[in-house]
Amino acid sequence: MSKARNFSVSNGELAMAVGLVLSFALGLFGVYFSMPASDYSFLKLPRTLEDLQDLRDNLEIYTSDYTPQVLFGYIMVYVFMQTFMIPGTIFMSLLAGALFGVLRGMALVLFAATAGASSCYFLSYLIGRPIVFFLWPDKLTFFQNQVSKRREKLLNYMLFLRVTPTLPNTFINFASPIVEVPYRIFLFATLIGLIPAAYVTVRAGIALGELRSLGDLYDFQSIATLFFIGIVSVTPTFLTKNQPEQEVKNQSESSTKCD
Repeated sequence: MSKARNFSVSNGELAMAVGLVLSFALGLFGVYFSMPASDYSFLKLPRTLEDLQDLRDNLEIYTSDYTPQVLFGYIMVYVFMQTFMIPGTIFMSLLAGALFGVLRGMALVLFAATAGASSCYFLSYLIGRPIVFFLWPDKLTFFQNQVSKRREKLLNYMLFLRVTPTLPNTFINFASPIVEVPYRIFLFATLIGLIPAAYVTVRAGIALGELRSLGDLYDFQSIATLFFIGIVSVTPTFLTKNQPEQEVKNQSESSTKCD
């Protein structure tokens, strides 16, 4: 009976989720109608590097004259894709580098990625429990156990997950509220932990024409660097875990000497 209650979705929660979808739709329509009359058949979610290069070539024409619309449209699409777990945000990160350069592209990607992850977090909080149990039962059990063991230094663990490819970011976004990761920790770990990967993809977007496949983004050195940063971020967790054991051992030795 308790599981059935956990898996239920109230009418209010469902209405809020539908309202979220409609708000994205209205935002995108607003951007579309604010642009000048033209042929926008090139506007589609890129699935290949060729699609991305074509999108870049066409959007460059509008970016300088209609910067606010392009920025707002980019953010809306990125957040929409992350909220509803639509694959392809890596192409959006490459596009940011191609259109806006490293610094502005980094700022744009970090803002959009953090907003999208937060939106996914709250959507999952409303209606995500049955979905995450259906899609990732084994990963959820593993994640729940790890979070429970690392409550005292949960931020370090979440940073480790964000920096390294240990668990997919989509899963982290959707499962975090289910395993009771506090939003403030989720937010900070997302904002800081995504910086290394965002830098790699945004910087690669500047030389978009030189990419032959997405595999070129992450060579062995890049992945090793990300894991090194992740290990550094999670080290305090293991140090604090060993401190209580050492204190108990010292107290035991002191008691033995007194006897």
